Amino acid sequence: MAINILLNGCSGRMGQAITAAAASSDAVIYGACDQGDKPQDFIEGCDVVIDFSFHAATPPLARLAAEYGKPMVIGATGHTADERAAILDVTKVIPMVWAGNFSIGVNVLFHLVGKAAKLLPAEYEAEIIEMHHHSKIDAPSGTAERLIEQVLDARGLNRSNVQHGREGNIGARPQAEVGVHAVRGGSIVGDHEVLFAGPHERISLSHHAEDRGIFARGAICAGHWVTDKPPGLYNMEDVLGLRD
Repeated sequence: MAINILLNGCSGRMGQAITAAAASSDAVIYGACDQGDKPQDFIEGCDVVIDFSFHAATPPLARLAAEYGKPMVIGATGHTADERAAILDVTKVIPMVWAGNFSIGVNVLFHLVGKAAKLLPAEYEAEIIEMHHHSKIDAPSGTAERLIEQVLDARGLNRSNVQHGREGNIGARPQAEVGVHAVRGGSIVGDHEVLFAGPHERISLSHHAEDRGIFARGAICAGHWVTDKPPGLYNMEDVLGLRD
C-alpha cells in the first residue's frame, strides 16, 4: 500500500533522489518542502515525515510531527548536542528511524563488520578506507564513523585507539589501533572498506555505491516500516531485522 510522504529537504540531492524513487517504491510525495515552505500545510494528510534538510530545521519539524502523531525518518546530519536532545525528546511520543546511511547494503556491512571484529582475534588489525566525490565537505564520512563504532564496540576499545591517516616516522603499528583513511576525488558516490589484516591473510568487507537511488529507496523502506511502530528511536538495523 502506498504511503504519503511529507518530504523536507526536497531540493537537495537526497530529496531529489527520494522524489525520483517514490513511484517505484509504493510512495507518494504528498508534500514537498524546502527552505521557506511550511510543513504544517501538509502534516495532517501525510503518513510519515522524511527529513533530509538542514540540521537546524529538524527539531521544529520533529515537534510538529509529534503534535500530529506522525512517524519520522531522519537522514539529515550535523545536529548539535542541543538539537539532538530536542529531536530525541519526541521519540517518547512518536516512532522515529534515524540513520546516517539508508543503503540496505551498507547496513548489512555494519552488521557484518561488527561480527567480524568480535570473532577475529586482536592480531587481525582493522583499517577503514572510505572514498567520496571531491565536493564532500566532511571526513571521515558518517558511514565510516559508524564502521569505526562497530569495530570499537566489538573489541572494547575507545576513540583514543583511532588513528586518522599516518605520516612520518610513526614506528610500529599498535595492535589495538584502528586506522581510518579518507579519499576524495572525482564523482565517487561512496566506497567503504574494512580490512582486517592478520598473520599471513587478510579479510576485506566492502560496499560500493553506484547510485544515490539506493539511499532513497532505503529511506522510503524505513518510512513504510515505521508507520505502525510504537514510539521510540530506531535505526536501519531494526528496519532490516539485523538485531541479534
